[in-house]
Amino acid sequence: MARVPADTPAPEPDRRDGAPHPRETLSLFGHEGAEREVLEALASGRLPSGWLLTGPEGIGKASFAYRMAGTLLAHRQGAPLPSRLGLPPDHPDARLVRAGAHPRLLVLRRGLDDRGNLRTVITVEEARRLRDFFGLSSADGGRRVVIVDSADELNPNAANAILKLLEEPPAGATLLLISHQPARLLPTIRSRCRSLRLSPLGPDALGAALREIGLSTDAPQALAELAGGSVGHAVRLTAGDGLENYAELVAILSGLPRLDRPRAIRLAESCGGRTEGRFELILDLLDLLLTRAARTGLMGPPPEAAPGEASLLARIAPHDQAARAWAERQALSSARARQGRAVNLDPAALLLDMLLQIEQTARTAAAA
Repeated sequence: MARVPADTPAPEPDRRDGAPHPRETLSLFGHEGAEREVLEALASGRLPSGWLLTGPEGIGKASFAYRMAGTLLAHRQGAPLPSRLGLPPDHPDARLVRAGAHPRLLVLRRGLDDRGNLRTVITVEEARRLRDFFGLSSADGGRRVVIVDSADELNPNAANAILKLLEEPPAGATLLLISHQPARLLPTIRSRCRSLRLSPLGPDALGAALREIGLSTDAPQALAELAGGSVGHAVRLTAGDGLENYAELVAILSGLPRLDRPRAIRLAESCGGRTEGRFELILDLLDLLLTRAARTGLMGPPPEAAPGEASLLARIAPHDQAARAWAERQALSSARARQGRAVNLDPAALLLDMLLQIEQTARTAAAA
């Protein structure tokens, strides 16, 4: 079997269709508090060598990391302190970062295996690039920055290599570790980094971020609810008519404990054939609706993400006992979806079966 050359560029796992790569993002929205924290640390002259950027996936942690990296790469000891993170687009360091060619910036992420497929983890072979990166002296004496995207994907040996670097950081080095699930990281890695938690974007910031990349919505509150404040999720929802599809799911279930079967059948049939992307989106939206139903039974209806959703959720999940029933249905439906994908069940049949099971759960919850 032919091996893939070691210098073959790997696909970028952090690139999303319909959106610029995080290093190409020109503006920062909704993370002003985290930005102030970094600038204050830089102004103090005691910048930590390790930073752990946490928060839900898709809210802009990688974009923040690249903006932070650009600022650190360009700043010189004794120079005036910047008032914002990031650089003007025509700044030499900014151009190098956007091109992925800055000599003092290393991005550590999943590479290709021998067959040319993207690995599921960051291996120790990838982590060994750090040795060469820090083994060479900086030509201009500037700070060197490493972005690990994401630290959740480090395998044990690679994680230990990062830990060693955090324990004995080279002079003028800053490591930016991006993590969607920091609890999965080694406690020793977490303890040696300054934690910087980024929060989901609100409707205004999310809308501004979408406009920056040429997208728009006339329902920013609903989109922020469904996307969980994540620009990445919002891009996917916008591209796949997510708001309209979620509204259709709510309409199909609005008569529970009786399902609108004709509409359910039409929706299921629309996921047949060569519509894998649509099928995956509908499954994710259905999972989200069930999760919101379970939470309603404990905390009351969330802000409405589709017409009639609040009244539907309040009616089918009026108390904590109903919340448990919907939480169990969500777990069972999620497992059913995984199983169906694994054995290539017909998408239309799988979705219709899941909707019928939801009808049965609604009857059970109503009788409780």
